[in-house]
Amino acid sequence: MLSHRQQDTPSIGGVRGGFKVVLFDMDGVLYDSMPNHGVAWQRAMKEFGIHFTLEDAYATEGARGVDTIRRYAKVQLGKELTEAEAQRMYDVKARYFHEMPEAKIFDGVTDLMQKIRRSGLKIGIVTGSAQRPLIERLSRDFGEFVSHDQITTAFDVKRGKPAPDPYLMGLQKAGDYAPAEGIVVENAPLGVRAGVAAGCYTVAVNSGPLADSVLLDEGADILFPTIRRFADNWERILNGFSKC
Repeated sequence: MLSHRQQDTPSIGGVRGGFKVVLFDMDGVLYDSMPNHGVAWQRAMKEFGIHFTLEDAYATEGARGVDTIRRYAKVQLGKELTEAEAQRMYDVKARYFHEMPEAKIFDGVTDLMQKIRRSGLKIGIVTGSAQRPLIERLSRDFGEFVSHDQITTAFDVKRGKPAPDPYLMGLQKAGDYAPAEGIVVENAPLGVRAGVAAGCYTVAVNSGPLADSVLLDEGADILFPTIRRFADNWERILNGFSKC
């Protein structure tokens, strides 16, 4: 089923027209990578004496990794880490992640990007990741749809999600678009909050264990259970529809 935050919304076309760019999050939207990230986070945090659960991994997804580490270190260890100290810890997490099998691209992603391009819209990718091999993989897997200059990462902003900065930067890098011209595609609460704060129409794809209400309560305009369902309904996003 499709879920709307506002059940009385008559149509997506009626909510906002003139879309020009779609900004995709990476983990949990393009790649089925969150289970691997969850394991890597738990292993790395435990190594540094921090209790970190799989639920924590999903709850903090989208934030810059160094920000997550600094926050948990302050709460649990009473330490104010510098960004450089947090980066060294994040490098351990990245190493554990890259020891695991490569995460697959979700079914429907390529089809959706093809439909977006045929519709005349541009594509950008906005991730909180600072893992260069993952960023390089984006260019390799989706180079026909998005240039390297249209990928926004943790290196491009000082404030990560849930601040609007990553998506505002994504709009700028994709072509200096206004927030009302952007569609954000997210799977995480912090990411949804960032897309909404940026002023973009925000689509949630619930690829993880969270309840739909968690993403809708953060302000998502519409929710799909999978990226495949989103791809199958792409034309309705642009043309508007009377029934959810």
